[in-house]
Amino acid sequence: MTPRLNPFAASSLMKPLIDFGTTVVQNGLEPSLMELVKIRASQLNGCAICLHMHTLEARRQGETEERLYLLDAWRESPLYSERERAALGWTDALTLVAETHAPDEAYQALQAQFTEEEQVKLTLLITVINSFNRIGVGFRLSHPVRAERSVA
Repeated sequence: MTPRLNPFAASSLMKPLIDFGTTVVQNGLEPSLMELVKIRASQLNGCAICLHMHTLEARRQGETEERLYLLDAWRESPLYSERERAALGWTDALTLVAETHAPDEAYQALQAQFTEEEQVKLTLLITVINSFNRIGVGFRLSHPVRAERSVA
């Protein structure tokens, strides 16, 4: 994979997106839930740089490796709370909105676990991570690679 360009150096419009993302996180939900959502959207979008960044951050915050390993199969694992399941279902629905059209079942699960204000906060978080995923994938941004792990 060859990086295409550094959007952070190429345009001053990246700063408002970064600032908006910071505002959403600072006024958002519980940190562990937010990291799971960011990781899940990044899995669906195939954004390596965001997966790298947010799995490291989740581990720093005390998330277990087992829950990170099984996140791609969250529906089949008992490791996630009902609140987390609702958030992950909403993440899947909005990240894949062209396919899912945000189904009523996903929204009903969301309503059962989140206040109206929290629903907006979660939706904004999903919007922000999807924006960063599209930038990362589109411009082929690369995550750091340790020499002993690199593949030729």
